[in-house]
Amino acid sequence: MFFASDNWAGAHPAVAARMSGAAAGFSTAYGDGDLDRDVYEKFSEVFEREVAVFFVSTGTAANSLSLALYGKPGGISFCHREAHVMEDECGAVEYFSGGGRLLGIDGNLGRMEPAALEKALGHFFPESVHTGRPATISITQSTEIGTVYSLQDIEAISTIAGSRCLPLHMDGARFANALVALETTPAEMTWKRGIDVVSFGGTKNGCWCAEAIVLFDLDLAREMAFLRKRAGQLFSKSRFVAAQFDAYFHNGLWLENARHSNAMASRLAEAIDAALTARLAWQPQANEVFAIFGDDMAARLQAAGATFHQWPAPAGFSGQLGEDEKIYRFVTSFATQSEDIERLAGLIR
Repeated sequence: MFFASDNWAGAHPAVAARMSGAAAGFSTAYGDGDLDRDVYEKFSEVFEREVAVFFVSTGTAANSLSLALYGKPGGISFCHREAHVMEDECGAVEYFSGGGRLLGIDGNLGRMEPAALEKALGHFFPESVHTGRPATISITQSTEIGTVYSLQDIEAISTIAGSRCLPLHMDGARFANALVALETTPAEMTWKRGIDVVSFGGTKNGCWCAEAIVLFDLDLAREMAFLRKRAGQLFSKSRFVAAQFDAYFHNGLWLENARHSNAMASRLAEAIDAALTARLAWQPQANEVFAIFGDDMAARLQAAGATFHQWPAPAGFSGQLGEDEKIYRFVTSFATQSEDIERLAGLIR
């Protein structure tokens, strides 16, 4: 019963097979092979416009280089105060942007509040060399606590970004999970709502090691190429990343995987909601479920083989925790089986 993270899941068999198939023969290195170019075209098809695509090894690299692309002296990137770039990337954004800063914005259950963003931005206008200046805005889709920005939410933030001439970045480590939750298209969730650059994650959703920066402003592609190389993120044998994305997109595998993991999360949430010994901390929208129960229950589940993590209460959490109660996170994946859910549900009951 592996619910610690979707990073714990392996690679989908179709992805593994496609990588193996790409192993024979020779191919132009550094992203210029035939398979690389085919996959770039697939990204453009997926997003319904020509995009520039840059393979990188991790979501941290994708986020950091995306924000560094728009960096400026004294620059500040605005994100939710509990966002992954703020809490879990060890200062990578600051490092790759040459000393840029991150400023956390308030918002309930992982989503940045437009009014709070407006207020924070107002502190830096007019610009001053003493306070620094806004450089970028970043949102996480889906968020760190399993919630999703609606299309209207994204548009509200992009309107603010546009009024300040600031680029808007989307951390899409769980891009597919948010996409299928909203039942929308990649274009509608990104550039049609004012997103300028996306950290497009495949690793959590069935790939082995496949992340990409998707850039909608083609004029900045040359700058990103230099940034990626300098950061040590230009793969020589990039065909193996391309092979993963080739299988990922084939016949909608990426959407099928995300629908499955979201469905498993919904079934787990239903089981927790119906239990007398546990309860949901809030309603999940993607593939992360947060439950409240006591220390004894946590120990019993772990002894039975369940893996999961304790989680701090986020901003906007309105529930009450008993003296021995905590919040725990359960993450489902493409590899989660119905039997895993039923066994865990039985233990909780």
